[in-house]
Amino acid sequence: MADKKVNIELTKDEAIVLFEFLCRFNENDNLTSFEDQSEHRVLWDLECILEKELSELFRADYKEILKKARDTVRDGKE
Repeated sequence: MADKKVNIELTKDEAIVLFEFLCRFNENDNLTSFEDQSEHRVLWDLECILEKELSELFRADYKEILKKARDTVRDGKE
């Protein structure tokens, strides 16, 4: 069963927002949020996968890219 894959599609903006959240969450290392270390491992892995896919993370204007992505993804545009 471990070799079966699940594919999840995200827009580029959703992926950027999710990556930023995962970075903050994984840096926190609040292990009390997890029932098992495997849950934390999956979040680390997801962060790594997104990092490989998002060239925007390495651009000088990343903060502006992130702001626009959040604006696009956010419910009820402000």
